[in-house]
Amino acid sequence: MGGFDVNRFVIVLVAAGLLLSSLPAWSASTKQEVLELKAQVAEMQKDLAEIKKLLQEGARAPTAAQPAGFNPQTISIGDSPVMGDAEAPVTLIAYSDYQCPFCARNHRDVFPVLEQDYIKTGKVKYVMREYPLTSIHKDAMNASLAALCAGDQGKYWDMLPVLFDNAKQLGIDNLKSFAATVGLDTATFNECLDSKKHEKSVQEDLASGAKLGVSGTPAFVIGRTDPKDSSQVNLTVFIRGARPVDQFKGSIDELLGPGK
Repeated sequence: MGGFDVNRFVIVLVAAGLLLSSLPAWSASTKQEVLELKAQVAEMQKDLAEIKKLLQEGARAPTAAQPAGFNPQTISIGDSPVMGDAEAPVTLIAYSDYQCPFCARNHRDVFPVLEQDYIKTGKVKYVMREYPLTSIHKDAMNASLAALCAGDQGKYWDMLPVLFDNAKQLGIDNLKSFAATVGLDTATFNECLDSKKHEKSVQEDLASGAKLGVSGTPAFVIGRTDPKDSSQVNLTVFIRGARPVDQFKGSIDELLGPGK
């Protein structure tokens, strides 16, 4: 472990949690971000507890890319929005919430690098799945529905940055105004949003994420695309939270293999 003191790190995380719990009353948006941070701390504490257990047993500690509880498995990408070559050798599935500040950070800082280096070059197929945390983000569900409604008109990927950039203004009226911003037929979009046309799809995404062990956002699963059926992916990597781009690149490069 290179001299890493697990006990000391756990103490620091616990102290951070106590500090967060004692923060004064702030605005609703700030409280949401604090709740997200506390959730991240709680997840890290779980991982560290598992690391301690494995160290005591003399086993190799799990990495952040593959936390305890994740089992490699094969799943179908179904009708989820896809960017990139359908036959790309590696598939990355992202679970995201448009009111999650960590998701916005990932989309702003990490996604453009992956798009340039891996998606546009045909190495990675990028799949999005909706994971609205409705218990703390009151507009997240409608934002996911809006994204999928935009997808009906071929504008899913155009709508995403608009939603992330306006995470605190995702009420129904604003979502409808965004439709015009990205060049949608507003009447069709409004009907789709008002009818909650894609609610079943969002619920299916939530269920699929829960089966994989997704407990917060963002979360990512990565694996080799099945060469016989490009709709199937053999997942072997789980990345939890907003992580540095190098962690994604390392996992993807390993899956691509030498010379890729």
